[in-house]
Amino acid sequence: MRHIPNILSCIRVAMVVAFIVLFIKHCYIACLILYIAAFLTDVLDGYLARRFNWVSNFGKLVDPFADKFMLISALACLFFAGEFPLYLLIVLIVKELLMVIGGLIVLKKKKVSVYADMWGKVATGLFFASVSLSLINLAFNHVIPSWIMTTLYVSAIAISIFSLFHYAYKAGFIGKKYRERNAYEADIPEE
Repeated sequence: MRHIPNILSCIRVAMVVAFIVLFIKHCYIACLILYIAAFLTDVLDGYLARRFNWVSNFGKLVDPFADKFMLISALACLFFAGEFPLYLLIVLIVKELLMVIGGLIVLKKKKVSVYADMWGKVATGLFFASVSLSLINLAFNHVIPSWIMTTLYVSAIAISIFSLFHYAYKAGFIGKKYRERNAYEADIPEE
């Protein structure tokens, strides 16, 4: 039972491939259903892992990978369909790369644990809404005004970037914690 969250995360990785294939075939409603299912499995695996303490090192790696893989893939598909601007896609990819690098540093040091907080969840929710509405737009010939889509995407990117700096602060990469950590480490004599 304790492997259910990891199984759900692995299923989500497989869903990305199915999403891309369906998108290429212009099956936008099927993509929307798959994207919603992926979002719900993300919520469910996170709930189960926390509720029953089914947290594992594998899950700590595969869960965020599945999330980032699905989001970047969906936005890349939307870019190729003309629904998402390239500059926002590049900004998001750079931000996610910085998150991965920071996460690897934190994982290597094992001194700090940084978990998803309100800002990351708000950004995730905005991206979910944005991608879902873009898929609806593609399926039903742009029923949602472009200004709404632009506002949602820009808001999602802005909060996502804010969450990057917030996580960096919590992990001690910037701000007061960074200065305190470096001052502390400078005082430790080398063996």
